[in-house]
Amino acid sequence: MAPDFNKFAADGNRFLKELARELGYPEDTAKAGRVLRSTLHALRRVLTLEESIQLLAQLPMFLKAVYVESWTSKKKPKKIKHLADFYNEIRKIDKQTAQYDFHKEEDMDKALKVVFMALHKYVSRGELEDIRAVLPKDLKPMINNVLMTQD
Repeated sequence: MAPDFNKFAADGNRFLKELARELGYPEDTAKAGRVLRSTLHALRRVLTLEESIQLLAQLPMFLKAVYVESWTSKKKPKKIKHLADFYNEIRKIDKQTAQYDFHKEEDMDKALKVVFMALHKYVSRGELEDIRAVLPKDLKPMINNVLMTQD
């Protein structure tokens, strides 16, 4: 069976609209897309290659495309010990629009919660637990909250 790229696009657009609504700016899917992309790419920077591949295996095609955009598997994962460092990675990836997308720390907190809650629709509990293991200690409670919604 041939891939249905129209379906991938429709699923991705539907996901993005829902994400924008959950983030609190339902009319700004471009911002929601930047928040999603920068969060996934920051996550990708801290995961091992093996863990990234395991995560990718569970994502729908439209999220796989966002995750792998501009990815090189030759880089070693970054050791990030603090939530502030993870936030800085996200801001670095978001570049100039970071000041617009993430005005304050609360914006970053909300974005992470919403993105992880959206991912939990596709990612198994075991995979989320594996991801939690490599995240900064102060980010683990957020993953714990996502895991509790799966019970």
